[in-house]
Amino acid sequence: MKKRIYMAPSILSADLLKLKEEVRQVAENGADFIHIDVMDGHFVPNLSFGYNMVASIKRCVKTPIDAHLMINNPDQYIENYAQAGAHILTVHQEACPHLHRTVQCIHQHGMKAGVALNPATAVHVLEDIISELDLILIMTVNPGFGGQKFIRRGLQKIAAAQRMIETSGKQILLQVDGGVNRETAAEIITHGADTLVAGSAIFGAGKIAQAMRDIRAAAEDVL
Repeated sequence: MKKRIYMAPSILSADLLKLKEEVRQVAENGADFIHIDVMDGHFVPNLSFGYNMVASIKRCVKTPIDAHLMINNPDQYIENYAQAGAHILTVHQEACPHLHRTVQCIHQHGMKAGVALNPATAVHVLEDIISELDLILIMTVNPGFGGQKFIRRGLQKIAAAQRMIETSGKQILLQVDGGVNRETAAEIITHGADTLVAGSAIFGAGKIAQAMRDIRAAAEDVL
């Protein structure tokens, strides 16, 4: 059976003055998730959205929301994101000293649980918790800013994560975030990913629908 490719446009690169319009455009053009990058200015050197943005987008579209918490102490906000309507909540392994407890708490609040890994974090740190996960996010840029260049070493991590998922026997999404565009999508999918987070390649392209079609076509061509 042909693998399904999931698209998760990141609103970090959207025009905030046209956010409602642009979110609806990606939803109407096949977005599987709306990806919201949450930054606190501490875990990463930038500030962005919070759980209120999740609630606002839920009022605009029915597309499931994938919230990526690039923050310290994510546990204290899990309930807020659940109440706001997030479908998937992804935390960083590097920010969670008690990762198993954090993942359990996400599940207890009715959300799918994801764990993200920074470029310098090895995949093997997830071996003891993979049976609890619904999503693994491989960062192929250093988190904090959009529009960065793709770190090619991440391809080996994607492949390693895919092997770990296969060994687990679980249905786990393998998401990639950072430098995803129509040039990198094929290699990312070839190495085992199935979920593409793209920001500037979609919202900065000038033609959102065409950009989404181009990235999906590039990804599906290698299947």
